[in-house]
Amino acid sequence: MHNLLKGKRGIIFGALDSKSIAWKVAERAHEEGATFVLTNAPVAMRLGTIKELAEKTGSEVIPADATSMMDLEVLVDKAVEILGGKIDFVLHSIGMSVNVRRGNHYTNQDYNFTKTGFDVSALSFHRVMSMLHKKDAMNEWGSIVALSYMAAQRVFPDYNDMADNKAYLESVARSFGYFFGIEKKVRVNTISQSPTPTTAGSGVKGFDGFIAYAEKMSPLGNATALECADYTISLFSDLTKKVTLQNLFHDGGFSNMGVSNPIMENFMSTFEHESDTIEETDK
Repeated sequence: MHNLLKGKRGIIFGALDSKSIAWKVAERAHEEGATFVLTNAPVAMRLGTIKELAEKTGSEVIPADATSMMDLEVLVDKAVEILGGKIDFVLHSIGMSVNVRRGNHYTNQDYNFTKTGFDVSALSFHRVMSMLHKKDAMNEWGSIVALSYMAAQRVFPDYNDMADNKAYLESVARSFGYFFGIEKKVRVNTISQSPTPTTAGSGVKGFDGFIAYAEKMSPLGNATALECADYTISLFSDLTKKVTLQNLFHDGGFSNMGVSNPIMENFMSTFEHESDTIEETDK
């Protein structure tokens, strides 16, 4: 390891289990010399194994509902107290859609579910930064990162209202990042990660198809959760001090592709098979 985060303090949101990107980030941050607190909503903590991660990384866990300003105030105060100073890095890795879980089509949403998903997945990012800003809890040249997905820019039909949530998340990063940069020299970015097999992502209809398609489309293949963690660590480090207001695609090149040879070959093979079937039927 390179001690890229030696002496740095952080808060990591959203580590549910060992499949979580946030889990991998915590492991890598620990390896690079950082100290941090872990946090998740109480209900998520009951479902996951975050205490195992806390023991492994020598971290404390502070339960907090990221939609509650009261919880976030307690979280920030305790984090600064436990870590012995202001915060250098924050990871926001939170997202969920009740509409997706309930199988509601995008064109027929339950809007109460929509509001809940928006609050948890997107507005929580604004809330987190608002509390950090209000408390003056970030060190200069600190770094805040949230995880996004390319459905914020392009249509993935089954990603449902999560696409809207990610679009708002990225906008908040730019807008709040401006003020955090001007006033505190704090960087704010989002990472648009390849579709990654996590516990949260598995709830999206056709997610295995997303993964397989992106793998064939991307010249470097899909980025893994561990590779995303490495990229996140670089954004937390002092090596990226002038990177801010960016949505950074970490997807093996997928975001700049029109079509790849493997995808075209698969399409043509299917097309030729269907044409042969039609000809046989016409005879």
